[in-house]
Amino acid sequence: MRVVGLYEFGGPDVLRVVDLPDPHAGPGEVRVRVHAATVNPADTLLRSGALAQRLREFPGPYVPGMDIAGVVDEVGPGTETELRVGDSVMAMVMPVGTAAGGYAEYKVLPAGWVVRAPEGSDHASAATLPMNGLTALRTLDMLALPAGSVLAVVGAAGALGGYLVQLARHAGLTVIADAAPADEELVRRCGADEIVARGSDVAGHLRARYPDGVDAVADAALFGPRLFEAVRDGGTFVRFRGAEEPGGYEHDDSGRITVQSTFVPDYFGRTDKLNQIRELAEAGVLVPRVARTYSPVETGDAHRRLAAGGVRGRLVIAF
Repeated sequence: MRVVGLYEFGGPDVLRVVDLPDPHAGPGEVRVRVHAATVNPADTLLRSGALAQRLREFPGPYVPGMDIAGVVDEVGPGTETELRVGDSVMAMVMPVGTAAGGYAEYKVLPAGWVVRAPEGSDHASAATLPMNGLTALRTLDMLALPAGSVLAVVGAAGALGGYLVQLARHAGLTVIADAAPADEELVRRCGADEIVARGSDVAGHLRARYPDGVDAVADAALFGPRLFEAVRDGGTFVRFRGAEEPGGYEHDDSGRITVQSTFVPDYFGRTDKLNQIRELAEAGVLVPRVARTYSPVETGDAHRRLAAGGVRGRLVIAF
């Protein structure tokens, strides 16, 4: 099978197509013939070496990719699953290990990690849902805000931010989001009740609308501690990078607010949560956005495009 991987860390040029033996499904597993794998910021962290300590015990190639869509083409012996060969499916992947990520023609996964793709979706659209959808869902589950609470989503025009806005609005929250002028219509379509100008003073704009602060802020843009002031006393701030990761930052030490971290691997193997994402997509609550597809040999170009910023939707590798 073909994978897109790397043997040394660095820039997009280290990514290359590698031929590896086809894997096969064992007991409790299914094999997916992958047709689409998304490109996420986490993939660039792996490629650059930011996660090298987690990979030091494994030989290469290291294969990025955290979500896939395709077709089941093997069900392992004795595997208890409703999935059948030929089903269109999607899954979240943990790219820790040799050839472990989603940039591959075939992925063997525990059956509980894989669910049917939303009815009527194509592979590229379905591939945008698992990681960002589950991250957004985990965030809202963790916050457990009652209906009517005010959630600020910073980075609302991005893939994760857009899903956060959609799910929060569906949950009955009041959503205030940031947007550049060119993105205002997009963010409103996602369901934002109010929009403030994107930029370095977004916290000030939020405080101008809500002088006592909002109930919670989700920092999908990695703005960091400068957003703490937008949260009311006793409110919650959600970050999406750990302090040790590039773009990460420490907790607030004042005790005025709670800082929580969304850790999407908490939902690995949660078939119920991934099925919830599927159902929300089928109901039109979650609306996938595909910005562009690339062939495997163009994966470096996809990483360069992501690094350039301003992507509205997901970049997808099509196998």
